[in-house]
Amino acid sequence: MQLQMDVGASRRMVTVHREADVFRVTVDGQAYVVDVRRINGTTLSMLLPGHGRVAARQSVEASLVAGASAGALEIQIAGYAVPVQLISGSGRGNRATPATSASGSQKIVAPMPGKIVRVLVKVGDRVAARQGMVVIEAMKMENELKAARGGLVREVSAIEGQLVEAGTALVTVE
Repeated sequence: MQLQMDVGASRRMVTVHREADVFRVTVDGQAYVVDVRRINGTTLSMLLPGHGRVAARQSVEASLVAGASAGALEIQIAGYAVPVQLISGSGRGNRATPATSASGSQKIVAPMPGKIVRVLVKVGDRVAARQGMVVIEAMKMENELKAARGGLVREVSAIEGQLVEAGTALVTVE
């Protein structure tokens, strides 16, 4: 999987290949082998290679939180919150459009490429703010996408087992 993303104020090119229990990750041309284990639904334990002034491998925990707009994420790692914005893989640099607004319909979108594991709502359901709508799996981690505010489910385009790209509309709530 190849991604272009803004990490903080820097644009990064990232390639991720899964090989058995490790990931081969290339960030701006620098290759790393990362051993990843899931702690729970939102937290990963990663054994990272040493680099720069850090010679030994180190273990860190990271949590991934989906943002309010398509492709927006926050990675919480080593006590820091790092904002990440996924950019389309085409390299055009188009930012995804916001998934929600203060009024009108809200679209629940895939924040990253992944697989739909569960669809938790159906057309006609009334949902509350922060209610789970869809569970998506990406990089061995399941993420529950939630409604930003309450409303009525008007459209469900997510299908369990479906592979989706970042920014794909999954559920519409009015």
